[in-house]
Amino acid sequence: MPTKPKVPCKHPGCAALVPSGTKYCDLHRPLHPEEVRSATSRGYDRAWQKASRLFLQAHPLCEECMKDGKYTRATVVDHIVPHRGDEDLFWDRSNWRALCKRCHDRKTRREDQTPVYHY
Repeated sequence: MPTKPKVPCKHPGCAALVPSGTKYCDLHRPLHPEEVRSATSRGYDRAWQKASRLFLQAHPLCEECMKDGKYTRATVVDHIVPHRGDEDLFWDRSNWRALCKRCHDRKTRREDQTPVYHY
């Protein structure tokens, strides 16, 4: 049975090939800890669940869909500026917005394709 071809490491400038479904080579995996940590260890714990539920009750419609004149129920609280582990930015409510899952996935995919790294 054929196997999937290997793909390049997602770290900028690295051409090492990794198995399909893996993002980073062994050399660069430690530089991207957010990719392997659980959601709870990244701050999405019970306190976040409660805060995001209250935020969605106050902001029930997707902000991106409303720009197009559509009224879609928001199901995800999005961090406008990715917090990347910064706890102050994580809890800053002015950095939150209500999105539907489709808009959130689209935004996250766009940001993850061209991530900004700070070393």
